[in-house]
Amino acid sequence: MAKNTSGRGQRDLKVKVKTARGRKLSSTRWLQRQLNDPYVKRAQAEGYRGRAAFKILELDDKFRFLVPGARIVDLGCAPGGWCQVAVKRVNALGEKTGKRIGTVLGIDLQEVEPIAGAELYQLDFLSEGADEQIKEWLGGKADVVMSDMAAASSGHKQTDHLRIISLCEAAAYLAFDILEEGGTFVAKVLAGGAEGELQKLLKQKFTKVANVKPPASRSDSSEKFVVATGFRG
Repeated sequence: MAKNTSGRGQRDLKVKVKTARGRKLSSTRWLQRQLNDPYVKRAQAEGYRGRAAFKILELDDKFRFLVPGARIVDLGCAPGGWCQVAVKRVNALGEKTGKRIGTVLGIDLQEVEPIAGAELYQLDFLSEGADEQIKEWLGGKADVVMSDMAAASSGHKQTDHLRIISLCEAAAYLAFDILEEGGTFVAKVLAGGAEGELQKLLKQKFTKVANVKPPASRSDSSEKFVVATGFRG
């Protein structure tokens, strides 16, 4: 009798990681979670630089801001997963015949390995004149400014929350300077109570502001994403 190779009815095999000498228990748990994370496995299989790529894929599936011909600025783009997604969806390589060709600009403090179809620059977006430099590289204003940035963790939840909100606010102010009217701002925030002022600010500048936790965002994480559409200019 032929064996059932469909996988149905079989138990999912999970990788167990033993605690090694010198490795903290928290590190072992993180490693075990990574090895058993379906999004990590999908990222490896599909050639993305990290599981975060699926967060922007899921957000775009819902809000449709990465359209062919769009000009995208990805702040804090390392390691480059969001840029990889944007290149495909805005047709930055010109692979979709008859579709407009978009532009993807990745900005980060550190050097990022090249990505076909994306222009990557090493720049502190908080530095003076960064907005004008970005517009010069872009050849005009952006249709989308997106950010998956996270400040270095302090280990203190409330402090980390405030740092993320501060970083997100800084990204929002840059977006106000470089977005076209009708543009979109997408950024990661951490739920924690201090994001009220940011929400108020975005509601003044955009016609719609949504807060979303995409399926690819781990359930035990306090992160969510703000998607602000219809920039008022």
